[in-house]
Amino acid sequence: QYLYFGPRDYAGALAELEVARRALPNDPRLFELTGYILRRRGQQEEGLHNLEHAVELDPRNFFTLQQIALSYQLLGRSAEAIAAFDRALAIVPDNVETRTARASYYVYWKADTRPLHQTIDAILAQGSGAIATAADLWFSCALAERDPAAAERALVALGDNPCWTDSAITLSRSFGEGLLARMNKDEASARAAFAAARVQQEKIVQAQSDYGPALCVLGLIDAALGRKDLALDEGRRAIALTPVENDVTNGSRVLQYFAITAAWAGEKELSLQQLEAGLRAPTESDMLSYGALKLFPVWDPLRGDPRFEKIVRSLAPK
Repeated sequence: QYLYFGPRDYAGALAELEVARRALPNDPRLFELTGYILRRRGQQEEGLHNLEHAVELDPRNFFTLQQIALSYQLLGRSAEAIAAFDRALAIVPDNVETRTARASYYVYWKADTRPLHQTIDAILAQGSGAIATAADLWFSCALAERDPAAAERALVALGDNPCWTDSAITLSRSFGEGLLARMNKDEASARAAFAAARVQQEKIVQAQSDYGPALCVLGLIDAALGRKDLALDEGRRAIALTPVENDVTNGSRVLQYFAITAAWAGEKELSLQQLEAGLRAPTESDMLSYGALKLFPVWDPLRGDPRFEKIVRSLAPK
């Protein structure tokens, strides 16, 4: 675990796991960790196979089933991801995060917000505090439905938690306030919220100056603030710091989110190029799914462009 989570020596970690497997051939934890490492290296199918074997050895491992769903999502296999969530919910049927995560896949897969909206309504009916651990998905649903009132309620429920998390890409509550204000066409409030988000993000970047995902988010914020050249420089530097060859998941994410940065910076040609590159990346992102491209306001600068609309149509479920 140290080699994986610390220096990210994936080859060394796999070698240690192979040694351990000789002594503990049926220990599900070894297959589980092997699955995570292979997934991080971009060996998605092999990683998934190991996670499935871990569940065969430990059928009621709720966390591993959630991770299997994530693996299917990274492979763009939404129907199988939903089936994996169903297996997890058979063990812990009232888990709020899993119920909403399952429903959210219909948003990304089919641009259908109804299952998530209905799930959120059912959770809210249990009491206002029940939604707290899934308020980020409530906020996403509200954005997709262009419902400012629901988005505001979701931000209240969020507290100080992020409004969006996609692997290592984390967008703060202040960022969400900026998105809501911009949806309400309140530019003064939007700038104030994004400025607050920038102060928070700059501290993270200063503490981890060579961490690409944090710099990627800073670039996105600077694009929201109209700092075009700085935003593009930060986005490009984030990509250089996180090559896909070294880190498949995070490398894919900084590449994919740079498409939004470029769009917000007014560089439509660059954004479309990055969007196409992001769609070819080794792991898929919810933000570049059919549903997100069709529904989320963050992509509005590209709407109406025939090339963007063609990309959206090409991703529609067959």
